[in-house]
Amino acid sequence: MYREHTKVIQIGDRVIGGGHPILIQSMTNTKTEDVKATVEQILALEQAGCEIIRCAVPTMEAAKALTEIKKQIHIPLVADIHFDYRLAIAAMEYGADKIRINPGNIGARERIQAVVDVAKERNIPIRVGVNSGSLEKELVEKYHGVTAEGLVESALDKVKVIEDMGYDNLVISIKSSDVMMCAKAHEIIAKKTTYPLHVGITEAGTLYSGNIKSAVGLGIILSQGIGDTIRVSLTGAPLEEIKSAKRILKTLGLRKGGIEVVSCPTCGRTEIDLIGLANRVETLVQDIPLDIKVAVMGCVVNGPGEAKEADIGIAGGKGVGLLIKKGETIRKVPEEELLGALREELLHWNEGQEAKQNE
Repeated sequence: MYREHTKVIQIGDRVIGGGHPILIQSMTNTKTEDVKATVEQILALEQAGCEIIRCAVPTMEAAKALTEIKKQIHIPLVADIHFDYRLAIAAMEYGADKIRINPGNIGARERIQAVVDVAKERNIPIRVGVNSGSLEKELVEKYHGVTAEGLVESALDKVKVIEDMGYDNLVISIKSSDVMMCAKAHEIIAKKTTYPLHVGITEAGTLYSGNIKSAVGLGIILSQGIGDTIRVSLTGAPLEEIKSAKRILKTLGLRKGGIEVVSCPTCGRTEIDLIGLANRVETLVQDIPLDIKVAVMGCVVNGPGEAKEADIGIAGGKGVGLLIKKGETIRKVPEEELLGALREELLHWNEGQEAKQNE
């Protein structure tokens, strides 16, 4: 597993690399200068499971706002910098736990050196980010287009620039909206460096297409033991990114905890609004800290049998709701009371399990 051999990097009070758990990131979409709105969004993201947050720092006012934002949040804050090296320096001085730069768009070597000097003085990690959309012209010509090999060479060139300045507190990200190119680039770079990798499919798209592309791309990369921190990039609310990231990690067996909701596809036997019910169940269980599987079934005929692999399941139709444990119906309730009965069972789940063990 590549992840076990990556360098350990500390970001605020969290660590990535060296086989530590993969941390979930997102990025605020508020104006960073608006401290109140930014803090509110970050606190909601924390509650959902975000472990590192990135904020855009396009102005000096945004850099200065980091101090006040940091006082009110509980996760490491990464400053996202483009073009202006002075903003990178200011972000670190105002409290950023990490900065994200592309040395290629920071400018002259002395400007990169100025940023690295402050990072070194404060021991602040730098995430070196390379994007397929901004790959250098000479690399595009060398590889006859934008390729995985070109992305890797670009990233390692930039890493070497910073290493030559005497600094190696680095994280690398190589992103592309092309899923297979992105996966191939990660496979190549994982063999060439031990720096931890921030993984994501950039500009993945809307909730629908973005989730599919991210699940496929991250699934391929993470299943090979590559990647130390992830972001699911979606054109949507940042909270959706966290939900998707948690589900991807859980599906790959890289994270435990949280109720998994499974549901049958709709068919001609369905006697209930199954789509609406499954969505309501998913919302209902979000704040319940259990590591179990809940099945949502569309008919009372096959529901109990189909829910056998789940710890608990529900099925409904024709005004009747069933609560099912391991394929056995344990309660029958009016259909409109089904969600309430399920939540009650889940809230008292551990009590029921303890009672069972004591029998």
